[in-house]
This record gives sequence, C-alpha cells and structure tokens, in this order.
Amino acid sequence: MGCYIRVDDDVKVYVEDMNPEGSETVVFLHGWPGSHELFEYQYDYFIKKGYRCIGIDQRGFGKSDKPTEGYDYNTLSDDLKAVVDILGLDGFTLLGHSTGGAIAARYMARHKGCGVKKLILCAAAVPSLIKRPYFRYGIDRNVVENIIKQTYNDRPLMLNDFGEIFFYKKPSPYFLKWFMHLGFEASGWATAQIAETWLGEEDLFGDIKRIYVPTLILHGIYDKVCLFALAKYQHKEIKNSILIRFNNSGHAVFYDQKEKFNKTVEYFIENDNCVNKKNTLMIKKY
Repeated sequence: MGCYIRVDDDVKVYVEDMNPEGSETVVFLHGWPGSHELFEYQYDYFIKKGYRCIGIDQRGFGKSDKPTEGYDYNTLSDDLKAVVDILGLDGFTLLGHSTGGAIAARYMARHKGCGVKKLILCAAAVPSLIKRPYFRYGIDRNVVENIIKQTYNDRPLMLNDFGEIFFYKKPSPYFLKWFMHLGFEASGWATAQIAETWLGEEDLFGDIKRIYVPTLILHGIYDKVCLFALAKYQHKEIKNSILIRFNNSGHAVFYDQKEKFNKTVEYFIENDNCVNKKNTLMIKKY
C-alpha cells in the first residue's frame, strides 16, 4: 500500500508499506540516486517470508516531493523520524544502502535509534565517502566533484557512468535502462545536493560510536563507490557489529549476490544469538 506522509510543512515523502500485518518489520533506506524500488528483489523475498516491508523514497527522489533544500543528513534523518512516528513503528530492523546507510547512522545518533531493534548497513557511505586529511579510506574528492559537475551539465551521461560501476556482475541492458529510469525520477538538484553532502563535514564519525543495537555490515569487496575499507572501519567502531564480506559483489551487493544477501539478512533478523567468538555470523555459505 502506497501513501504520502508529511514530514515537513511543505514536504511529503512517498512510503510503500507492504504486508502491514507481517511478523517482522524492515524499513528500507535506498541509496543515491535511486528510490525504494531498488529493493524490489528484497521485497519479493521477505514478503513471502511473512515480513512487513516499508520502502521510503527520500525527499527529492522517486515519488516523493522534490523541494529545493533539505538534503543534509539531519533533515533526511528527521524525515525518517516523521515516518516512524506517524506509522507508529517500534521494534523494527532498519536497513540502509549507501547514502541510505549514512542516513541510518545519523538517525541512530540524532534520534537515539528510536524504534530500531537491529541495524543493517550495506555498502554504506559511512563514515565518509571521500578521503579526508584525517581519513584515508574513501574515494578521491575530485570523483565526487566530477559527479556534481556532470549532474548539472549532462545528467544522463552521469547516470550511465554511475550504472557502469554500480554493479560487479554486469546486468542486462534492460536492467540498466530500469536503473537509469529510477535515477531520472529524482530531481537534478536533489541528485547534486546529496553529492554535495558527501563533501561536507557531517560527522558520521561521531554517529557510528553512538550505535548500540546489534548491527550487520554487508559489503562487496569490489565496491568502487563505497570502498570495502569503509566496512572494516564501521566494524571496528560499531559495538556489537558483524561484518560479512561479499566476495563476488560491488556496490549493488543486494543484486550481485541476491540469495546470500537475502538469506543473511533473514538469519540476522530471526536470530538474536547468531555471533560466534570471532564476531562473525553463524550461517552457512550461499
């Protein structure tokens, strides 16, 4: 069931609430520059398992309103809080991919993880997408600056180029067209301003130290957007976290290895005591 939720005086975000009577609730935060539809193959799996799946289009993306401002992590996490409050969510698993992972980290710190039982970060842009003088694990700043420049001058080319590095296993041409379509649903200014947020000093370094719920980190070793080193840093800084390597995945970890991704997420949600002495998930390999 799709609906619009007012998160600000002049802003409504689109929310797809699937299987509302489900036994477990998972809230999905999509990455840039897509929409909640990026998780189509997770919805297929988890609805059949009896889960309630809630997909949110962030402001500026998908079917949500597209204001000219509000693309910092504080505002985006406040939007999530409004959805949580209005739907009365509690005891849910929060799953964030890429920039969605950064929004999830800010939500956990800014709103004290309100309602979150477990957290899943997949290919998350945490704590910094780019290298900084005090952080050497990100991509070069000029890569993001070029994305912003392309967005303002040739957004179709930018989306095409980003699609080329998003996946490790090359999808069909039709799939890539669908992926670009999701990018075109966003406004140009939202697309650029999110990228500008990556360059700012958002202090996700402090946020991840304030995450105390059980946290699952899923990351492809061939990720060219959010480098695998980010996952290792997250694992080191987040207490009670589990890191799972995806050895045949890039940034689209939930597409490149769908079966492993879905079953690992399911196992993590269903089991409270699933960590062995080496702090790894006790689950068979897929």
